[in-house]
Amino acid sequence: MKPTKIRNRQLYQAPYHVLSKQLGSHLSKDLRQKYGTRSIRVTIGDTVRVLRGEFKGVDGKVKEVNTLKNAVTIEGIKKEKLKGGQFDVYIHSSNLLVTELNTSDKWRTQKLEGTKSKVSKKKEAKPKEEIKLKEEIKLKEEIKLKEETKPKEVEEKQKAPQKAEPKPKQESKSKPATKTPKVPKAKTVPKKPKKESKEKKGEK
Repeated sequence: MKPTKIRNRQLYQAPYHVLSKQLGSHLSKDLRQKYGTRSIRVTIGDTVRVLRGEFKGVDGKVKEVNTLKNAVTIEGIKKEKLKGGQFDVYIHSSNLLVTELNTSDKWRTQKLEGTKSKVSKKKEAKPKEEIKLKEEIKLKEEIKLKEETKPKEVEEKQKAPQKAEPKPKQESKSKPATKTPKVPKAKTVPKKPKKESKEKKGEK
């Protein structure tokens, strides 16, 4: 992408939410230490000091914020017209230093306190050596407790009467029943009487 396109999207063609984020100015040393941030978006009601330009060193409250111009009007900073009358002068937000904040907005204060808490947590973070020592002490205490509890358990087992454990019943291996094949009975033929043979003998 060409640099001209990037510049146009950041400045001239940028949407309002991007332009409003660009309305940032530096905090004073006291506020920076208190909230742990370097800069903040300027809003109506903040007291500001001009750092550069024709009105350098002038303090005043923010009267109006213009997102299109990235500039701010301050109470007491005006110029005279040729035909008579006065008009407000717009000063860019980067040329300002915030000395006092407008804390009427709760969301703004919560955001600032949240950033402060993050910084304080980092400062209060304990070194790794102390954490390791605490872990070693805990392990030693756990080992001592285990050693103390083991002999008590052994004594209780010795005192308790040992009950004869019932022997497990051996399951009788039953053989599968085999069916014997039925043999068919042989038919008995009745014997004929021997009368005929006797008659033949008498005839002879």
